Amino acid sequence: MVHASVQLQIQRVRVAAVSRGIMARTGFCDSRQLLDLHMTDDRLVPLRTWANSCVLRERRVFAEGEEVGSGQHYKPAQESRWVRRTPISAEDGIIMDYAPQDESGPSAMLDVYEEEALLKYLNRLPGPSLRELMPELLRREVEVAISKLGLLYDKTYAWDIFSDMMRSQLLCALPNADLPKHFSDTTRAILVDWLIQVHEVFQFSEETLYLAVHLLNRALRLIKVSISGLQLLGVVCLFLAAKKEECLLPEVSELCYLMENAYSKKQLLRMERRVLTGLKFDLYHCPPLNFLLISASIARCSDKVVWMARYLLELSLLEGQCVVYLPAQLAGAALRLARRILQEAPSPDGEMAWCIASSIHIGSEATLLRIMPIMATAAARAHGRETRATFIKFSTIQTLHVSMHPALKATPGLLGLSCPQT
Repeated sequence: MVHASVQLQIQRVRVAAVSRGIMARTGFCDSRQLLDLHMTDDRLVPLRTWANSCVLRERRVFAEGEEVGSGQHYKPAQESRWVRRTPISAEDGIIMDYAPQDESGPSAMLDVYEEEALLKYLNRLPGPSLRELMPELLRREVEVAISKLGLLYDKTYAWDIFSDMMRSQLLCALPNADLPKHFSDTTRAILVDWLIQVHEVFQFSEETLYLAVHLLNRALRLIKVSISGLQLLGVVCLFLAAKKEECLLPEVSELCYLMENAYSKKQLLRMERRVLTGLKFDLYHCPPLNFLLISASIARCSDKVVWMARYLLELSLLEGQCVVYLPAQLAGAALRLARRILQEAPSPDGEMAWCIASSIHIGSEATLLRIMPIMATAAARAHGRETRATFIKFSTIQTLHVSMHPALKATPGLLGLSCPQT
């Protein structure tokens, strides 16, 4: 007879094994490893990876009249981990999501149809069939890029987050570029230029700047404000963006001081309530900078190209025509134009990586070609405009002096446009 203590020990081992199995199936795991942010991938215990690789057990739905204890084993059909939602936008052809599924059955024809827009211009390239490489190859590159950029600690969810970014960006573009009658694009550009300077004073993150301008674009169309209150509206939008993105916030008195105390604290807080009410407390924005950095990382772009693209992208904040375009489209146009301006010698590996990065924008080539002339014209005249905050910001050694690149003045000529007079 086995001793009672031995039986108890065996029971504990069984309970521990069952607990580990439950953790693996549900995705719950010990959180102590997540607290060590400096732990490398080699040291991470692959519990979460193990959990995600396990097939989720589904609860059986018994047919009517069937007994539960019939003794028959039920093996549910394995579902694909990646669910296909809307792979291509019906409006502009932007890839929204990928879902590797079983190639057999009725869904196979649907898969071929939906990937046709992605692969039709890449089939001529040498090597393995791109139909087999894509979109699995792009998914792997996106996961690596997001991990390198430090946008996410656990890259297991990188593709899900990127797919959600591609879908939710549809909410960020405005239906038209029309401003209220008593405002003009020049007035708006002067205000945005001033906000860029205030943003630099407080050393906010760049996501804060893009969110602030997005909130300003929406508030101008939803809230009735006079020209005398336009500066106050801009500061409130920057303040709200900082509340969402920053850890440390300026005092309200500091904001009033930057406006030379033209408005009181009470007026600023009242305008904040008006903006929040008008926007229905919806402060979401998917910044184009994130798309740019991800695409540049996938395409193996040099630092010079990345900084040039960031400069062109920030210049687009001053252009009222750009508010109707999606963040991914603005980022793709800035990156393409930066490569064309700098004209760096391509490498075979670099060109293949660029093709993978460009597949994000399949179906949007016509839209990118409409955005690039706007950015090219803005870059050619940036040095002589009154609104020069972005030009000065990107003329430092930290930004590789990209705004002072001599090719920028002739940028419209690269696109077949006449150079603007400054």
